[in-house]
Amino acid sequence: MLLILLCFTVLPLTPPAFLSADPGTGLTAAPPDMPDNEETRMLLEQTLSSAEIEQEISRISSEQKALEQQASMLEKRASAQKNAITDQQERAGAIIRSYYMGERDGLLAAVLSAKSISRLLALYDYYEIVIGRDQDILSQYEEEYKKLKATLTAAQRSSQELAELKAVLEEQKARMAILNEDIESGIQSSSDPARMSALLEEFTKYWENIGIHEVKTYFKALSSAMKHLPQFVQSRDGILTRKGMTYHLALKEEDLNEFLVSQNPLFQDFAFHFNNNEVTASGKSGGLSMTLTGHYTIQEEPVNGLMFHVDHVLFNGLELPDTTRKALEEEFDLGFYPEKIVSFLRATEVSSADGVLHVKLSLSF
Repeated sequence: MLLILLCFTVLPLTPPAFLSADPGTGLTAAPPDMPDNEETRMLLEQTLSSAEIEQEISRISSEQKALEQQASMLEKRASAQKNAITDQQERAGAIIRSYYMGERDGLLAAVLSAKSISRLLALYDYYEIVIGRDQDILSQYEEEYKKLKATLTAAQRSSQELAELKAVLEEQKARMAILNEDIESGIQSSSDPARMSALLEEFTKYWENIGIHEVKTYFKALSSAMKHLPQFVQSRDGILTRKGMTYHLALKEEDLNEFLVSQNPLFQDFAFHFNNNEVTASGKSGGLSMTLTGHYTIQEEPVNGLMFHVDHVLFNGLELPDTTRKALEEEFDLGFYPEKIVSFLRATEVSSADGVLHVKLSLSF
């Protein structure tokens, strides 16, 4: 009886509320209440940007460290190759000079002036040995020179990337410093600085521990679904039509939304809309709301396709910073590749209007 009473005392009578965006995450925290006044919303967006830029700085710093190690290794390798090639360079130079000065002509003349077959064969064998050795030295030098040149090019490229990365890092640090100053100023000018500071801290923790994972859940589901879109286009009559040597793909937003729901029940409360050369996706699940806006462009290399670019992401009504949009675009491929419908098709034009995504396709052999 004591054990039963203890269980009732310790265990909660009602289960915690889970976010429905991803039942497998086991995250239980509810999002902070979003204020209606514009000043507080701006502070929240700035706080979100600051948190994301801090993550970006951490990522860039790690990448910078790896590049520094790589650049150092390449410089050491180039130095070792330079030392190893010096002797070969001198020998190769001597051989080239000997040919230029005609020093090998005497050997050939000796072969041609032989008085007997046995003497001719012996001199010719010797001539082949000398010429073959010359060719081996020159070939070996050429190969080592190519390796050295490749190493120097790689080291130069690595140093250039490192310099660019350092510039980006300094830029992001400056951005974060300005943002933090603005945030601190906004907190102090609010009617209740302590309460405002607590709200911003609560929101930052929610974003870092739950929000970003929820957003990535949707992007991951979209990326996975888009891989199967070519098969859906093939199976649905009327989406892909042909006129002569040109194909036209007309994907209605109703068809796309139906397809997405068939791929993942997560999209039951999530819908795409095709506007004037703009694609919008929005939905709400539990305490999470997200609106994604972007556009398609044609990509030729490394493979032809329609690439989706993220222009805006609103998370619970707050605009996500550019660093987050860029990271999401790089991590999750939301592109569409016509060659997966028919191997010889390539996209040449893309547009959207009145709820339909239009893609012009041509034959490519």
